[in-house]
Amino acid sequence: MSIDHERGIPVYEQLAEILRAQIASGELQPERALPSGKTLVQRYGVARGTVDHAIALLKEEGLVYVLKGKGVYVFKRS
Repeated sequence: MSIDHERGIPVYEQLAEILRAQIASGELQPERALPSGKTLVQRYGVARGTVDHAIALLKEEGLVYVLKGKGVYVFKRS
């Protein structure tokens, strides 16, 4: 999946959609860290603020949590 800057959906929502799909498919596994913000910036060609906004959406949805100084982790689903 990739970001389409010409698409009518905000880039942060597209990134959240990509990460959401990776969580749903198991590519991003429960209790494991997401790629770093720097990695996501480089991989998807977006700004750091875009990454932060996408992570905030996933956090609001209860899909991820943040451990200060450690990273962003996928919640374990029961």
